[in-house]
Amino acid sequence: MKYIEFGYGNRWLLRTETEFPDGTEQEQRGIARPIKPQSIYVRLWLGRTVLIMDSRQGFKRSRKNRRAFKIILGICSH
Repeated sequence: MKYIEFGYGNRWLLRTETEFPDGTEQEQRGIARPIKPQSIYVRLWLGRTVLIMDSRQGFKRSRKNRRAFKIILGICSH
């Protein structure tokens, strides 16, 4: 699964995070192709609370162990 993200709070303004079946992740600057969009999402990270509005899964709220501030627009891709 690939997550192509644009916004404030990540290491780079535009990045791709790839998750592999074994649970490992790889992060790289820019857009990694090919892109096969599955959903579009907006993620707002305020302190330890993360709010996600996803076009496929709807609204989600979760808690994280670390504090951060992020505003991200992303595309979930295969």
